[in-house]
Amino acid sequence: MAKLTIVANIIAKADKIDLVKAELEKLIPVTRAEVGCLQYDLHQDNENPARFMFYENWESRELWQLHMGAQHLKDYLAASDGAVEVFTVNELSHIG
Repeated sequence: MAKLTIVANIIAKADKIDLVKAELEKLIPVTRAEVGCLQYDLHQDNENPARFMFYENWESRELWQLHMGAQHLKDYLAASDGAVEVFTVNELSHIG
């Protein structure tokens, strides 16, 4: 199976930016250590500090799905409950 690219967009509520950022940053080292994780980079918008984006590359969709069910992701969701305005995930395939 081909490598899977994920672009996840997170928009924090205006009064919860610092909380969301701190919780997202906690995901980085543990996710990078996961089997199948090739790249896991967090970005923050220069003009809208409430907007965050993860750019991820995984060996396969199956390994990414394991990540999506991992305890550290469940912990993030619990810690940021009510603090996120928008959360979208796009699955992409590299074509050239």
